[in-house]
Amino acid sequence: MIRSMTAFASGERSTEWGTLSCELRAVNHRFLELGTRMPEELRGLEPALRERVSAAVARGKVELGLRLRSAEGGGELQLNRVLLAQLQGLAQELRSGFPELRASLTELLQFPGVMQSRGVDPAALQVEVLALLDTVLDDFVAAREREGGKLVAAILERVDGIAAIAAEVRTLMPQIGEGQRAKLQARLADLPHPVDPGRMEQELVLWLQKLDVDEELDRLDSHVVEIRRVLAQREPVGRRLDFLLQEFNREANTLGSKSVDRRSSQAAIELKVLIDQIREQVQNIE
Repeated sequence: MIRSMTAFASGERSTEWGTLSCELRAVNHRFLELGTRMPEELRGLEPALRERVSAAVARGKVELGLRLRSAEGGGELQLNRVLLAQLQGLAQELRSGFPELRASLTELLQFPGVMQSRGVDPAALQVEVLALLDTVLDDFVAAREREGGKLVAAILERVDGIAAIAAEVRTLMPQIGEGQRAKLQARLADLPHPVDPGRMEQELVLWLQKLDVDEELDRLDSHVVEIRRVLAQREPVGRRLDFLLQEFNREANTLGSKSVDRRSSQAAIELKVLIDQIREQVQNIE
């Protein structure tokens, strides 16, 4: 199913060391870019977490946040006195050169590693973290799919509009051709010298061939079929849709450049408007 690149999901899980909380949020990005925020006691799990997210998400700028809140009164945290003594010694060493150097107790406690979890089993903690991440990932992917369904509906509505415009132009082209023929014949009739009818017809045919847009309309029809097929796939299709939109735009530009009638010129403009609207939607697709 088509997925949006923007989504948010969160969850919590109670453990013997406290409450684990996890957040996943994402915005549009050309590739997958994963950033993490987590306490030091969970930093060793980062490779496994990245692997798990990368298996479920193909594109987007994703931010993964993890927290471990100790149970009140549980005594899970302890002071790393060795590290604290090292920081104290470093402060004394630097004080001669930086007499204004000061550090509050709160700042010291926030230094990575000063406060440590007591009695945490890394293997058991990894199991808990990955279980929570799996749950949040399921919600995250489901949110992306729900938003993706809305994007597909919006895109298909505009694709139907493109198909209708192409069909309308196809019906107009014989009328436009006859109108151009009549205009040219009227201009030739005003010439002071008669024109050879055979030569005139030959030139008229060549001129009308330059204005022919049947190939462009055929390609538009094939692109419409292809984009509908792509939108029905389950794997990520954002890059494929980007390519298709370039092809749509090329045909619309050619149709506009060949136009000699107000109606076909307006059709080319309406095509480009719809294509731009689709592009805005596609930018959100994984």
